[in-house]
Amino acid sequence: MVKMPALFIGHGSPMNAIEDNKYTQNWAKTAAQIPRPEAILSVSAHWYTRGTKILSAAHPPLVYDMYGFPDALYRVEYKAPGAPALAQDTINRIDHEVIIDNTWGFDHGTWSVLCKMYPAADIPLYQLSVDMNADAQTHFQIGQEIASLRDRGVMILGSGNVVHNLGRINWGMDAGMPWAEEFDDYVKGKVVSREFDDVIHYERAGESSKLAFPTPDHFFPLLYVLGASQKEDTLSIFNDSCTMGSMSMTCYLFE
Repeated sequence: MVKMPALFIGHGSPMNAIEDNKYTQNWAKTAAQIPRPEAILSVSAHWYTRGTKILSAAHPPLVYDMYGFPDALYRVEYKAPGAPALAQDTINRIDHEVIIDNTWGFDHGTWSVLCKMYPAADIPLYQLSVDMNADAQTHFQIGQEIASLRDRGVMILGSGNVVHNLGRINWGMDAGMPWAEEFDDYVKGKVVSREFDDVIHYERAGESSKLAFPTPDHFFPLLYVLGASQKEDTLSIFNDSCTMGSMSMTCYLFE
């Protein structure tokens, strides 16, 4: 079986689900270029929980976890099948408690990306939450523990944003503020040189790290993907940019 990629997507605005732009076009292009997964495990910034939880339902619902957007966004459907057996397999690989929680579903961190990458919604899909009580090292370690799922045909998808500060959004700005560009470049340089400890300890970036995100929910999914990467992987970077002043759309593919 072909080893599946580990992929971090900077998902940005939920509107990407119903728009056709340079970001969504590159998501679709990437999906066409990589091996088709047997299943997808999504670690979404939008399932930010106390403790680590996993979605194991056979037919999870969609969660429209965003407010004030056009009606068309709430009509998006993504009826991918779940992956109950893989969810249990994933629990067995993680070296601390993981709770099955099917009160959640596929949130927009997952479906807004996958509806562009795999619009047929025919690949089994499940989600792992981001534990708000765990430190950065723990999130990276979980990524290491689930890395072997890639050998079982599972693509590991982290969905968030390296820079995500909604309090400083400038809707009319097509690039990033200097501090946003600085932090995005810091992370990119460390990922390229495989100095992952400096990504885990992102505060080493200095002042830019204090503005990059008020809470790390959108940053931590990257650590799962870095943990799941292997030394022999080839790294590709795409959508390499910031937008709206304070959001990074940069994506990382390990394959």
